[in-house]
Amino acid sequence: MNRAFLVGSIALLPALLIGARLLDAYPGLVEKNGALVPSVIASKFAPETGLQKPFPQPIVEVENPTTVKRVELGRLLFFDPVLSVDESTSCASCHHPDLGFGDGLPRSIGLGGKGAGAERKGGKELTRAAPTLWNSMFNHRQFWDGRAKTLEEQAKGPISDPDEMANDPQKLVGRLKTIPEYVRHFDEAFGGEISFDKVVMAIAAFERTLVSFNSRFDQYASGNGAALSPTEKRGLKLYLSTKARCSECHGMPTFANPDFKVIGVPDPPDGPKDVHKEPAEKGRGGGPTGAFKVPTLRNVALTAPYMHNGAFKTLEEVVDFYSNGGGRGKGLDIPLQDDKIRKFQLTKQERADLVAFMHSLTDVSAMPAIPDRVPSGLPVVKRISDPVRQRAVRASRAVKTPDRPMVVEIGPGQSLQEAVDRAGRGGTVKMRSGVYHENVLVIHHGVTIEGIGPTKPIIDGRNRLPDAIVGLGNDFTVRNLEVRNYQGNGIVVHGARNVRYDGIKCVNTGVYGIYPVGCDGVLIENCEVTQVADAGIYVGQSKNVVVRNSVAYKNVAGIEIENCENSLVEGNYCYENTGGLLVFVLPFNPSKVCVNTVVRNNRLINNNTPNFGDPDAIVSKIPKGSGLIILAADNTLIYDNAIEGNSTFGIAMLGLNSIFPAGTKYDVDPSPDGNQIYGNKISGNGLDPDPTIVKMGLPGRDLFWDLSGKGNRWMQPGASSFPPSLPK
Repeated sequence: MNRAFLVGSIALLPALLIGARLLDAYPGLVEKNGALVPSVIASKFAPETGLQKPFPQPIVEVENPTTVKRVELGRLLFFDPVLSVDESTSCASCHHPDLGFGDGLPRSIGLGGKGAGAERKGGKELTRAAPTLWNSMFNHRQFWDGRAKTLEEQAKGPISDPDEMANDPQKLVGRLKTIPEYVRHFDEAFGGEISFDKVVMAIAAFERTLVSFNSRFDQYASGNGAALSPTEKRGLKLYLSTKARCSECHGMPTFANPDFKVIGVPDPPDGPKDVHKEPAEKGRGGGPTGAFKVPTLRNVALTAPYMHNGAFKTLEEVVDFYSNGGGRGKGLDIPLQDDKIRKFQLTKQERADLVAFMHSLTDVSAMPAIPDRVPSGLPVVKRISDPVRQRAVRASRAVKTPDRPMVVEIGPGQSLQEAVDRAGRGGTVKMRSGVYHENVLVIHHGVTIEGIGPTKPIIDGRNRLPDAIVGLGNDFTVRNLEVRNYQGNGIVVHGARNVRYDGIKCVNTGVYGIYPVGCDGVLIENCEVTQVADAGIYVGQSKNVVVRNSVAYKNVAGIEIENCENSLVEGNYCYENTGGLLVFVLPFNPSKVCVNTVVRNNRLINNNTPNFGDPDAIVSKIPKGSGLIILAADNTLIYDNAIEGNSTFGIAMLGLNSIFPAGTKYDVDPSPDGNQIYGNKISGNGLDPDPTIVKMGLPGRDLFWDLSGKGNRWMQPGASSFPPSLPK
C-alpha cells in the first residue's frame, strides 16, 4: 500500500469521525450532496395510506447549504448570549428546546430579561409570542406576519431589534472576532472572516435541522393501526371533519398552511396592544386587518400559551374559541374573518378527543442537545422539566395489517370501522341491510364500501356524530348506501385520486352531503341528497370531475362546483333548493380558478326555498329563487338545460365584488370571463325576487349579469334579462 496514501487517510480519520458524530447529533436528517436534508425529503416518497402525504420542499437559500459545520456553528450561536448587546439573552431564551422552541409565555420578554421559560422576568414585554421553530424550514414566510422571506432574513430581526437583543451587527461581529474558538468555527464553516451575514446563515442552517415528522400520528399514517389510541382516532376524525374544519387550514403533513388568515383573536386585556409591522405578508384582505400565518400544529402540546399574542392558555381554550365562531363569536367586529371559522358544537368528550389527537402530533426525536458551554464562556440556558412533554411522547406497539386485499362482510351491530381496518389496502367491505351508528375513517388506498341486500344499509349519526365516512385513500368507491342525521357531512373524501360515489342517498347530513375536496378524478352518479345546510353535492378544489344523473332537493344549494378544473355536470335534477346549481370561484383557497365547466341537460326547477344556511358562510348570501349562479368562473358552457320557475333569476353571472365587502383584496381573478350560455329552455324565472335583490333596486329576470368580466356570451332569444341587452 502507498505509504503517503495511508498517512493521508489516517490524518483524515479525526475529521471524518467528528463529521459522523455531528451527523448523529441531528437525527431525522441525512447528508445529500454535502448538505443535511430531512430524510422524508431525501427519500423517494411512496405513501402507504391516504393519510400519509409528501412533505413540501424546504425553503433553502442556494448560497447557504445546510452543512454539518454550519449547523454546529449555528447551534453554538443559537445558545450563546453573546448575540445580545448586554450579553444576557440568547435565541434559546425565547425559543427553548424543552418548550417546543417557544418560551411558555403569552408574550416574549426581550432586552433586559433574565432566565428562560415561565421564569423569565424583567425586561421589555413584547407584543407577540415566540413562535415555534419546529419545521420552520417549511414555512412559506417567517414571523407571525410573514415579514421575512427566509430564516436568514428572520434571524437578523431579533439581533438588531431595540426591544429584543438590541445589538449592532458590526459591533457583534467585532465581539465574535475576539473569541478564537468562533474565529476557527467560522473559518471551517464558511472560509474567510466573520461577517453578520455568516452569523445569520449559520443560525438558519441550525434551525433547518429542527424537524419533526415521526410522531405517533405519522406512525399511524404509515399503517401502524395501534399507534393511536381510540380517543386519538376519534379526535383525528373530528380534525378531518367539516364540523371542526381543522384540516382545511392546518393541512397534512406539515399541519400548517402558507396562507395568512383573519380569525379574530382578541387583544390581551393585560398586555401591550399589537402593532402592525412592515413589510408584512398581505394575507386575506391586507395585513393591517389582522391576518397572521397558520402555524404548524406539530409539537403543539409543548408550545402553550397559544395564538400570536398568547391569548389562550390551553388547547381546550383554543378549541372553544373556534367552536364559538372565532372573534365574531366573542362579539368582535371582524369584517374579514375567514369563511371557514364558523360555530360548531362539541361534547366534552369530543373536545377531549380533539385535544388528545393534537397531543399525538408530538415528536422531539430530532431535538438537538443544549451545549454544555459556548465559545463566549457566557452561561447557557438550562434544561426545563416539562411533564406535558413526557406525557405527550410515548411509544406505541406494532400492529399487523393485511398483506393482501380482503373482503369483509358485516351486518348491523358489527363495526364498520373495524371492518375497514381489517380489509386494508385494496379491500372491500360489504354491508348487509340494516342500520349502523358510527363514523368511519378510511386511510388505505383501493377501498370499496358497498351495500348489499334488498335495501340500502343505513349509516345513522343520530344527529350527534360529525361525518359518516371520511376517505383519504386513492381509488375509493362508496356504493349503494344511505347516510342520515350527521352534524358535519355525509361522505367526505380529501385529496385522493379516482373517487366514485354511486347510488348514495344523504338525508340531513349537516353542511354537505357528498363532499370530495382536493381530488383528481371524481365520478358522482345516481345519488340523492336532501336537507343539508350548504350544498347537497359539493365538489371543491378538484380536477376532472363528473356529476351526473343525480337529484338534489330542499338544500341551500343543490350542486356546487367550487374552484375546480375540467368538470362535467349533466343529467341532474335540482329542485326546491335555495339555489339549484353553483359554479364558483372563491378567494383564499389552494385552487385559484374554476375553469372549463360544462353544464348540460340538467333540470333546475322551482328553487325557491328560503336560505337556511349558516349566516357567516358565503352560501348564506345566495338569494332564494336562484336557478344557476356563475361566480367569477371562467370558460363555462351552459346549454340544453331546463331552467324554470326560479323566483329571482334563472341564470346569474356575477363577480366577487357583488358578494364580498368593498375593498377586499383577492388572490384570484374576481371576474367571470369567457362563459357561454345558449340553447337552454329558460322561462318563468324572476317573477318574485328575493327581498335582498329588491332592496338593492334590482329586478328578477331569466338572465342576470352584474356587468363584470369579459368575453361572456348569451344566446337565449326570448328570455328576459338584466340589463336588457346582453353580449351575444
